Amino acid sequence: MAHTFEIYKDKAGEFRVRFKYNGEVMFATEGYASKSSAQNAIDSIKKNGPDAEVVDNS
Repeated sequence: MAHTFEIYKDKAGEFRVRFKYNGEVMFATEGYASKSSAQNAIDSIKKNGPDAEVVDNS
C-alpha cells in the first residue's frame, strides 16, 4: 500500500504518528502519552482531513 499511518514510540517514550507515502514521511504528529491517543489522532485525520481547507501563506 502506498499510503500508511505508522504509530511509533520516540526517544522520550511518547507515541507519535507518521504518515508515509511510498515510504517517504509526509508529516508527523506531536507526542502523545498513550497509544490510544495516537490512534485517535489517526481517526481524526481520516474523518476530518478530506474537508480540510488549504491555506496558502506564500
